[in-house]
This record gives sequence, structure tokens and C-alpha cells, in this order.
Amino acid sequence: MLLPMGVTLLEVYQQLSQELNIEPIAARVNNKTESLNYELYNPKRVEFIEINSASGMRVYVRTLTFLISSAVYELFPDSSFRIEHSVSNGYYCELNLNRTCTQQDLDAIKKRVLEFIEANNPIESVEEETSVVIELFRKKGRKDIVDLLTTFGSLYTTYCKMGEHIDYYYGALAYSSGINKNFDLIPYLDDYLLRIPSRKNPTEPAPLVPQPKMQDVFREFVRWNKIMDLRYVGDLNLMCRQGKATELIKVAEALQEKKIALLADTIAKGLGKIRIVLISGPSSSGKTTFSKRLSIQLLAMGIRPIAISMDDYFLERGQTPRDENGEFDYESLYALDLDLFNRDLHNILEGQEVEIPSFNFALGSKEYKGNKIKLTSQNILILEGIHALNPELLKNVPAEAQFKVYISALTAISLDKHNRIPTTDNRLIRRIIRDSRYRGTSAKDTIARWESVRAGEEKWIFPFQENADAMFNSALIFEFSVLKNYIEPILREVPQNCIEYSEARRLLRFLNYFIPITDWEIPPTSVLREFVGGSSFHY
Repeated sequence: MLLPMGVTLLEVYQQLSQELNIEPIAARVNNKTESLNYELYNPKRVEFIEINSASGMRVYVRTLTFLISSAVYELFPDSSFRIEHSVSNGYYCELNLNRTCTQQDLDAIKKRVLEFIEANNPIESVEEETSVVIELFRKKGRKDIVDLLTTFGSLYTTYCKMGEHIDYYYGALAYSSGINKNFDLIPYLDDYLLRIPSRKNPTEPAPLVPQPKMQDVFREFVRWNKIMDLRYVGDLNLMCRQGKATELIKVAEALQEKKIALLADTIAKGLGKIRIVLISGPSSSGKTTFSKRLSIQLLAMGIRPIAISMDDYFLERGQTPRDENGEFDYESLYALDLDLFNRDLHNILEGQEVEIPSFNFALGSKEYKGNKIKLTSQNILILEGIHALNPELLKNVPAEAQFKVYISALTAISLDKHNRIPTTDNRLIRRIIRDSRYRGTSAKDTIARWESVRAGEEKWIFPFQENADAMFNSALIFEFSVLKNYIEPILREVPQNCIEYSEARRLLRFLNYFIPITDWEIPPTSVLREFVGGSSFHY
């Protein structure tokens, strides 16, 4: 098919729509996600993407955020709208109208968004000198964007425009406002929840899952940010420019240590009744470092923790269940030798001496090396593993004997009011660095596996996180500025001719907003040391 120079991706799709039989929201051009208004002047490899892909859903959420913020500022000019973090299968939002927001106000906002969608207004990408763009947003009162772009240092900046409405996003938007209208904005706790379509079935809203404990953790991090006078990346960059990075690191690390000490206090008060501390969380949350730091705090109280790794209770490799693709499913609860684990645990809690296995991953089998455990009144068991909060794991152990901790890197800083930082990006960046430094795994391979890892988390970890007695946020407000130094050269090794390049490029573009910080002030017990090296703990 011959196409004229300057043809848009939308026009290409319109000519191929009957053959493709899809509803794209954007496209990957040479493995870079672009809006459908992208113009082609040279031969390109094009792959149209739908809303049910990870990239497609990000495009949809950005576009929906643009439409909602446009409606809010149009209807209530002196208001403030901020999209914060993912929770309950949606996005927690702050909506400040300088008065009590009523249901009629919400209905008016949703009605205006639906009018935008029905109108199918074009969304333009406008590139101008950054100094010009900064003045545009300064007049709009968007200090968050002004500070971000001022510290970003780019000569030119591209912003989006729909009629008189403008905004700034670091990723592609839909080419028009005519997107999937399956959304809702509802009251949620102290503010509001933006509900979005399910990726599995975009015609239905994602199911609402109450997560009050998770929301409390985010609130706590927001309070911590206020202590340090930080909320957006522009604030962080300005603090670094002012030479306050060292102070920032010390305060952030001290706040985490205080939280761990408080958890240790709680456990110590329940000693005797509490026999087991269970620590769970998704990949690259820093569970191992957290366990070791908690153990130190318990030791300071005269309590001697004994750690058991659930990884040592894997089934023999030939007995491991397989997933739908026929691959070994190591994420499954049933990849563990549950009978042996519960038998050993029962005997330990009964005061017997038990020899614990050690799993040889090279051979795919358990080995016994004389590692024997016996509890006394001054001991407490610490079990760390992704299934630690699953009620099926310890169904024969009384609930009052268990203290459950959920840990994850729950990023609460945002680029600006409308550009949140996904918590999964925090963990993915940590994992890419760790896999590259300690496991010899390339960024391409880690990114390729990430969707499978996330699927395992959705099935085996996230459904049980609200079972926790306590939650710990391992994210550090400054960590992207530190991790940037480590991950950029690793990401640049991802070749452009593979699909993983799209994700690598997105992460590089995102990290470009951060002013780098050296890691020499980070203490050897920091959770970041688990990923970048230099830890005083043995892993």
C-alpha cells in the first residue's frame, strides 16, 4: 500500500480498519508509543495498541485525566484537581473547590467530560521553546509544571491542547477526546476515586476493591512529604539544587527507621501471644532488608528473631505446577511443599528442634545442611515470602499467634498534579538494577518477564494485602534521583528492534526529569542498598 508523506497513523488505521478489526487508542512506532495523530514521513514499523494493553491503558488514563482536569478548571476556575495514586482498582484524586464539593458538582464534572467525549475534539501536540511553555503554565497558576520544566532543562517542550484547554503529560495521549466513556468519579474516603475500565473487559468498570489500610499508608507518606516540604518532582529538584539532598536523605531514612522501630515495639508488646511475624510483598519491595532491620530492632529489645525463608520449601522441580503456557509456575502457592512446611512449623511451635531444609536452585531440590531451629520464650519466628499473608499458608496456626506485615514501594511523589508515578515503576526500576548487577539478567529480559511477574502478584499477593496487621512503605522520596545513575546505562542497552525498547524508552524519559543524587550519603542499612550494593547486610 502506497501512502503519501505526512500521513497520520489515524489515516493509516482508517484504511486498514476492516483488516485489523481492532479499536486502537495509540500505536507503537519503531517500538515507541505515539498518538494516532503522529505523522509518517519515512518507512516505520507500526503496531496499533488497544486499551486492554498496559501501554494502551496508560494512554487512556492520561487522556481521561486531561478531560477531567479540563472540565474541573472550566466549571470551577479557582479549583484544584490532583490525581494521586492507584488504589481500589482506580485512582485516588484530590478535588478542592474551595468549598464543600457536592454530588451535583461531581455530576456536572462528569457531564462535561462526557460532552468532551461525544464531541470527539482533536487533542493537539504543540511544541514550543520551554521558556514560552513555562510562561503559559505560570499564567495558569500551575507552579507544579513551572518548577518541573524549570529544573528539567530541555530547550523545547511539547504540551497538549484541546481548544482553549492545555496541559502537560510525559507520555502520549489519544488523538482526540472521543475515548472510551466507561469511567466514573465517586466519593472515596476523604476525597474521590477515579474509576476506569477493566483491562480484561474495557466495556466494564474495574471492580471496586476496598483498601482502607493501603490508603492509610499513602496518607502517611503524604504526611511525611509535607514534613520535608515536598509533593512534586519540581520540589525535589529545587531542594537538590539548594544543596539539601543530604538533609533529605537523612530525614527520609530516619522516618523509615522510626516506623520499623514502632513495628518492633508492637511485636514486643505481644510477645508470648505472637509467635510468628509474617512479611509479604511484591517483587523488589525490599522485603529482605526490611526483615533484617526489623530483626535488629527486635534484638535491641532482647528478642532473638529466627528467620525462615519460604523459598527453602519449594517442591522438587519435577513436582512444580505449571502455568497456562506450560512453564514452571514458581509464583504459585502450590509450588511450595506445604505439607512439609506446616509439619515443620507445627513442631517448631511445639518447642521441638527441627532441621530446616535449604533449597538448591541449581539442582531444583531441597538439601539438609544441619540448620536446626528450636524456639525459646525469647525467640520469635520471622517468615518472609510472597505468600506470607495467604490464609491458606498457616491455616492451622491461630490468628492471634501471627503478626502480618505487608511491604511495598508505594511511591507518593508525583511529577506534577496530573502526572502520577506508578508504584510498579518504582519496583520495576529496582528489579532491573538488581537483576543486572547480581543475576546477570539484561534489562530487556527483566522487562519481558515483568508482565508475568505482575500477573502472579495480582493472583497471589494483592488479594491478601488487606489481611496485614501493619503495612510498610519501602519507597524513599529521593530514590529515583539515586537510581537514575544506575539504571540509565542499563536501559540504554535495550535494542530498538525489540518490543521491550518501548518500556525502556518510557522509563528513560520519565527518569530524565530527576536531578541525579550521588549515593554516598545513603546508609549501608538502607533498603536501596539491597539493589545498588554497599549494604552491611548479607543477602
